[in-house]
Amino acid sequence: MKQAMFYENLDDGVVHCHLCPHECVLPAEGTGVCRARKNTGGELYSLNYARVASISLDPIEKKPLYHFHPGKKILSAGTFGCNFKCGYCQNWTIAHKDARTMLLEPAELADVAVDYVKDGNIGVAYTYNEPSIWYEFVLDTAILVKEKKLANVLVTNGFICREPLGKLLPYIDAMNIDVKAFTDEFYKKYCKGSLEAVQKTVEIAAASCHVEITTLVIPGLNDTPEEIGKLARWLSSISPEIVLHLSRFFPNYQMKDIPPTPVATLDAARISASSCLKYVYLGNI
Repeated sequence: MKQAMFYENLDDGVVHCHLCPHECVLPAEGTGVCRARKNTGGELYSLNYARVASISLDPIEKKPLYHFHPGKKILSAGTFGCNFKCGYCQNWTIAHKDARTMLLEPAELADVAVDYVKDGNIGVAYTYNEPSIWYEFVLDTAILVKEKKLANVLVTNGFICREPLGKLLPYIDAMNIDVKAFTDEFYKKYCKGSLEAVQKTVEIAAASCHVEITTLVIPGLNDTPEEIGKLARWLSSISPEIVLHLSRFFPNYQMKDIPPTPVATLDAARISASSCLKYVYLGNI
C-alpha cells in the first residue's frame, strides 16, 4: 500500500477522501466506493498502487483515439476498481471483481514502454478500469514517462475532483473521456455519478491536452437523436473539432436483457451529432 493523496483527517480516526466527487468519508478500516482506497490507522492508503491487472500493447485507435498519433501503438495498463457502478461495464472482471494482479513499479512500467518503442509504441495509456482511482501510481508513472519523451494517455470516466485533475494534467498528452449519457438521471441511476462533474472534466481537459469523447449508445436509455444532439452541441461549444465516438452497445455484465444497438440507431445518432461536430465515428459495428 502507498499513502494516498487528497484526503483530510477527521475526528475519531475518520478520513475524508477528496479524489473524486463521491467525497467518501471512511471510518477505521473502511474502503471507498472505488474499492481502491482504505482508511488504515486513521490514514488513507491506495490499495492498488503498482498493482497491474492487465497490460497490452494496443493500437492507439483501440482507446479509442483516432486523431492522436494514428497508426501507432501504445502500452496499455490497468488495475482493479472503479468509482462508477455501471451495470453494463465492459471490463467488469477487473472493475468490480477481485482481479489477479502483478507487481509493477512506475519505473518498471516506464522502462517497458521504452522497450516497445521499436514496435511503434508512443507511450503509456492508463485504461481498462478507471485510472483516476489509480491516482498515485498514474501520477508517479506519468512523470517518468514524460522524462523519457513518451506520451501519457488517460481513458477515463472523467469523475475526478478539480485539484487532483489539475495536478495530473501537465503530464497528460491525450484523454478519451466517456460521457455515458447527456442526462443527470442516467448518471444517477446507472452509474451512481453525476453528469455535471464529468462535464467539468471535459471542459478543463480540452484546454490542456488532446481530448476525444466516447458515448456507448444503449437502446432505450440514451439513444435518441435529440439527446445525442444536445451532447454534440455542448461539445461544439468547447470546440467543434472534438472527436466523438458513438459506440454500439452489446449485452454485458448485469445488463443482458437489452439487445444490441441497431445500426440504424447509430446512423441517426451520427447524423444528429454531425450537424455541429466535424468528426463523429461509429464503433463496435
